[in-house]
Amino acid sequence: MFVKLKEKYRSLPVQVKASFWFLICSFLQKGISVLTTPIFTRLLTPAEYGNYNVFNSWLGIVSIFVSLNLSMGVYGQGIVKFSKERKEFSSSLQGLTLVLITVWTIVYLFSKAFWNNLFSLSTTQMLAMLIMIWTSSIFGFWSSEQRVEYKYKLLVLITLIVSIAKPVIGIIFVVNANDKVTARILGIALVELAVYLWLFVFQLYKGKKFFVKKFWIYALAFNIPLIPHYLSQIVLSSVDRIMIKEMIGETSAGIYSLAYSLSLIMTLFNNALGQTINPWLYQKIRDNDIKSISTVAYFSLIIVALCNILLIALAPEVIAIFAPKSYYEAIWVIPPVAMSVFFMFAYDLFAKFEFYYAKTKLIALTTIGCAVLNIGLNYVFINLFGYIAAGYTTLVCYLLYALFHYMAMQKVCREKLDGIYPYNTKIIFSISLIFLAIGFFFLVLYNYAILRYSAILLIIIIVFLKRKKIISLIKLMIANKATLTK
Repeated sequence: MFVKLKEKYRSLPVQVKASFWFLICSFLQKGISVLTTPIFTRLLTPAEYGNYNVFNSWLGIVSIFVSLNLSMGVYGQGIVKFSKERKEFSSSLQGLTLVLITVWTIVYLFSKAFWNNLFSLSTTQMLAMLIMIWTSSIFGFWSSEQRVEYKYKLLVLITLIVSIAKPVIGIIFVVNANDKVTARILGIALVELAVYLWLFVFQLYKGKKFFVKKFWIYALAFNIPLIPHYLSQIVLSSVDRIMIKEMIGETSAGIYSLAYSLSLIMTLFNNALGQTINPWLYQKIRDNDIKSISTVAYFSLIIVALCNILLIALAPEVIAIFAPKSYYEAIWVIPPVAMSVFFMFAYDLFAKFEFYYAKTKLIALTTIGCAVLNIGLNYVFINLFGYIAAGYTTLVCYLLYALFHYMAMQKVCREKLDGIYPYNTKIIFSISLIFLAIGFFFLVLYNYAILRYSAILLIIIIVFLKRKKIISLIKLMIANKATLTK
């Protein structure tokens, strides 16, 4: 059997092999971090864990201004657009990013007190943040180039080394430090600097161009207008932890951060499923074969819903595994945030039509609007009901995020596809409402263990009875992806 599998693997196109290993990389990066969470929740108090996660929230926001997210949107497009000058384009963007980091580091050093006070971080933490912004950009450039060229072996190796080294070094630093938050941050920064610095040197050596005027102008012109969109995405996903820390305290921020992180475990599944169906979805839009999209989309939504319901149903047990009793209140945050993950996936199904037809204004306006709404709702309801309310404001905002993109998708279909719509509104709404109802049903059962376990068993039986249909649809999606990549 092993020999047959090995032969079948060898016969796969390089694109399919690469896609598989890139998916493994994604799981390694996030999966190992999740698996080591129980260690760090026991080494750090809830207040310390909250401070560490607030640092990560600020890291996401600050990196947009410091690096302009050059390793994201513009680079992915640029290495395809400038394929004949790919090496020069890569090295010049590495150069531009280093210049931006250097300028902002000088700005920080001349006004340390202001920035430290603004972010409530120490000088060591701020310098570590700037290093991490640079190193993550380096890895972003290099890994994107590897993906485009289907070079997965070295990417898997480096991802594995970094994914293991970060928690190992982090544990050593935290155990032997008085300032455990700074120790955790430094552990990550030093690992990234030690490994990713060589990737910077490698790309610069290959491209031999630190500065190319046309590439720098192109990159800045492309990404600067996208800053509001990138910032709004980060605000939508991170601002709640910052606001909880400032409005209630570090301990509450730590408990909320744990629940939020565990709820986002399911985004790993979202990403895996999305990588499988997205190329197929774009192909169907390109071929104007809109009506065949719905079956796979509905099935995908139901699978994502079931996975998140399982997490919601087992929230008390998950929290018990991942953290001591001091974090127990986190169970009340998991349901709304896990429900938000479902709407994150739904949004992506709808937004593909906007992306395909380059309706970037619609995308940006929706993201900005939901981010502003999230800040407003957090301010009102955290004050009224405490930090648990932030989970529900997150759910409301992502629900509206998906709804607005659904409406935008319909507008695009009217304009570009002669009014042919991929989804039946009643079916989409029915799946969403049933999912929400079951999610809140399990929330009510948290204090009734026998009823909760019975309901979980019922869901497992239903999935088992429908297993043949589920397997056949999974095979269909895999076959569609393999056909597309040949």
